[in-house]
Amino acid sequence: MQNIPLQLDSGGIHSSLNNTVTSLIEKITPELPHTTFVTDLAFIMIIGAVVTLAFFKIKQPLIIGYLFAGMLLGPLSPFWSWVLPQGGPPTDVLEGVGILSDISALNLFAEIGVILLLFVIGIEFPYAKIKSIGRVAIGVGTIGLFSTLGVLFYTATALGLEFMDALFIAAALSISSTAIIVKLLEEMGKIRKESSILVLGILIVEDVIAVILISSLQSIALVGSVSIESVVVVILVATGLIVGTFTIGTRIIPPLIDRVAGAEHREILLLSVLGVCFGYALLANIVGLSVAIGAFLAGVLVAESKSAEVAKLLSSPIKDMFVAIFFISVGALMDVSQLENYIFVAIALIAVATGMKFGGNMIGNFLFRQKRGKALRSAFTLAAPRGEFSIVIVKVGVDIGAVSAFLFPLVGIISIITAFISPFLVKAGDKIIPALEGEKNV
Repeated sequence: MQNIPLQLDSGGIHSSLNNTVTSLIEKITPELPHTTFVTDLAFIMIIGAVVTLAFFKIKQPLIIGYLFAGMLLGPLSPFWSWVLPQGGPPTDVLEGVGILSDISALNLFAEIGVILLLFVIGIEFPYAKIKSIGRVAIGVGTIGLFSTLGVLFYTATALGLEFMDALFIAAALSISSTAIIVKLLEEMGKIRKESSILVLGILIVEDVIAVILISSLQSIALVGSVSIESVVVVILVATGLIVGTFTIGTRIIPPLIDRVAGAEHREILLLSVLGVCFGYALLANIVGLSVAIGAFLAGVLVAESKSAEVAKLLSSPIKDMFVAIFFISVGALMDVSQLENYIFVAIALIAVATGMKFGGNMIGNFLFRQKRGKALRSAFTLAAPRGEFSIVIVKVGVDIGAVSAFLFPLVGIISIITAFISPFLVKAGDKIIPALEGEKNV
């Protein structure tokens, strides 16, 4: 008998498998094209549910499960990269990432998730709590951010990055992720602790500084100098919005919410508090600040009403859905397929950024005479995670042609790695601090 060698036609298998997947989707949804947002949402919810359940079973934070689910849907997964036509995902991330086809719509939902997350957290913090940490948050946040920025700039330059590349990446990695930290504290049941109030105050300060940095970096890149006028304007606008909220807003919004609640109709109350939430987010956006700042301040106003707990209870399920989409879409957008190209630079920058953010916050806390346990908890929490503003700062630099294109996947890789590190740092703090201080409820 003649021996016939068996050869595996990988191209034929790829084509056959791709056709099978496509035809299966068409049979399941004959009137719904695969390119629609509804199909993407179905993949997100199904895979997200399966993955997060697995992470819950192994007692890991759900935020890691969300990010991992997103990476399975995006270019990290070799399976989807092999199944898709031309052996990989589309090159334009706005047209499609991995198995997903409409990332632009997902980004819209993700932004809603951030707004609702900060709004619900704001309800936990009435004005009296915010006032108690205002001066300390400004001082500690400023010291921690700018000390980290300076050392990171020196490190990036030493690693061989050009001046503008080093400046933008240093600015990006000096700002902690509000969304990741808030979600993490909420998951771990730490959101009402005294140290968490300080952390949230610092995050709001960092968000304001981030807006100033974006404006300043654009000015440096385009005209070679910092626009002092734009910096002053941002500071005045932020101060005006916050002061106006705590003076005029607290006298108008809480009584209105209580009057709506008097109708004893939960749907009307839900629409009213969401109107306050998105209205304030819109106001912050119009005046040039982060929507997260506006949403948080809206939550603080709702917290001053007698119906705060009911408002939080009604808003939380909607928040949970959109926050899940936010973190899954972040995971999907991270092209970790380029990890091998930047892994050593990423590790070096992560080590310096984490160490300096921890050290900078500790210095700030000691200068403002905070308790050692409280200082350590806030430093451990703020040390690692980088996220939304880090990506925005680098994207601004890439869009105006001021920095190299490789910075975008680099900051994406760093954001994913630091998000994975964050829960373990917080847990490490929980073990170290009681041993040092003998206090468990700081």
